[in-house]
Amino acid sequence: MNIALGIEYSGSNYCGWQRQSHSPSVQQSLEVVLSKIANHSVSVFCAGRTDTGVHATAQVVSFQLNNERPLRAWELGANSQLPDDICVRWAKPVPDEFHARHSAFARRYRYVIQNTRYCSAILSGKVTWYRTPLNHELMHQGAQALIGENNFSSFQASSCQSPTPFRRIDEISVNRYNEFVIIDVRANAFLHHMVRNIVGCLVEVGFQRQPVEFVQQVLAVQDRTAAPMTAKPDGLYLVQVAYPEKYQIPQLPLGPLTLPQSFL
Repeated sequence: MNIALGIEYSGSNYCGWQRQSHSPSVQQSLEVVLSKIANHSVSVFCAGRTDTGVHATAQVVSFQLNNERPLRAWELGANSQLPDDICVRWAKPVPDEFHARHSAFARRYRYVIQNTRYCSAILSGKVTWYRTPLNHELMHQGAQALIGENNFSSFQASSCQSPTPFRRIDEISVNRYNEFVIIDVRANAFLHHMVRNIVGCLVEVGFQRQPVEFVQQVLAVQDRTAAPMTAKPDGLYLVQVAYPEKYQIPQLPLGPLTLPQSFL
């Protein structure tokens, strides 16, 4: 059987999604529990390999199962053994050709900025904080230059192993919800650190240290050294992965924030 799971996690205590020998990862934590339930070694594939400190509300994983198990084993059973910062939100059998990464045609990330005079202790590690007021309208205007298929070399980490810097951004928006500035971007796929590098560029526009045209200029140069510093991972969330309808992958409702409404 081929099984798909929807996973939510806080990335604060992990070196990222991918298994590493030197530090705990989300993948390793999940595989240990799933292997116990399956009674055989399980290797999972994910829709998007998040970095150190990056969170997910809608990560999708798939794996092959040799022994039949009821779906509640992957939901209730797994959640009873997983760390408190990782949980399974749904489980379903999928066709053999389904692959969490290769079958996806779009991903959506959200970056959450708390824009206040003080840094919240409660939200530490869950949002990125900037004291200086941000002009979200200018940020939104600048971001529109990124829509379409482009060479995103200026926003690609030097460690990125992708064979091509071309990606297609379908949507990108910047909105303010009281003290929170939210950057929402949907693309067919992302380069390593691409979202965080885009955020770093947009923040310069939001601080009005650079003009709206700065984003277009950085994109056109196709040189990472032309872009500002990479934004912190704290505020970044994988919030949606899109698949062809034939797979019937659950799409959970998206609110304006990946944070509880009580924080608005």
